[in-house]
Amino acid sequence: MSLYRISSNLIALQSLNFLNQTNQLVGEELLTLSSGRRINTISDDPAGYSLATTLEIRRTGLEQALDNVATAQNVMSIAESGYMAIGDLLAEIKQKAIQGADDSYSSTERAALQDQIDALVAEIDDIVEETTFNDTPLIDGSFASKVFQTGASAGDTFSISLLSADSAALSVTTLEVSDADVASAAIATVDTAITTLNTRAQDAGEYITRLEAKGDVLIAQSTNVEAARSRIQDADLAQTQMRLIQAQIIQQTGIAAYAQANVAPQLILSLF
Repeated sequence: MSLYRISSNLIALQSLNFLNQTNQLVGEELLTLSSGRRINTISDDPAGYSLATTLEIRRTGLEQALDNVATAQNVMSIAESGYMAIGDLLAEIKQKAIQGADDSYSSTERAALQDQIDALVAEIDDIVEETTFNDTPLIDGSFASKVFQTGASAGDTFSISLLSADSAALSVTTLEVSDADVASAAIATVDTAITTLNTRAQDAGEYITRLEAKGDVLIAQSTNVEAARSRIQDADLAQTQMRLIQAQIIQQTGIAAYAQANVAPQLILSLF
């Protein structure tokens, strides 16, 4: 290519072409640095963009499922605390029944014991009524086959049923201590109620344990999915910075070369 053919300065045109390519590269590297992502548009990597988007959607789904698991755990913790409070009341009721089974108590004292037992039984029913989550009763027998979405896919659910812990469900008879014999029978009734309650509280505890395991799995899945997405979509900032510096150096030399290419045809004037 001759520098003396001034009608078409091919060297300047080619220099400009390379300079435009370098400018585009500099712009791309700056965008990558500013966003922190290797893939900023679909055209950057169509297949990678599609896969990264799919992984991002799955990650957000897993995080929501983890929130659902935490909510279910809160529900179970409330139910568990209700069962435990009722257990404490049953222990106190049994103590009163044991007192009544002793013939040393007078009728007046037995009447006082009976009033205390009746009050404790009423308190059990109050606790059942007050043990709720978002105004939904938990331990009155109506919380049955409740489904929680505990995964990112359809069908990844967890079903919970909690049995009633009210006084009628825990004990077929009225607790009386009018004499030693009926008080002794009341002891057996309370023991049965305690066993029944413990079984129901155990169910709530097992639900909590299973939900904790599900939470651990969801955390691991979310972490792995995010790692996979990051490898596909996120930029290696150190390498990007290195490429940017290289492109900027080429950009500067390209500008200088383009300027020289435009000046070169003027040398023809020295021949005249």
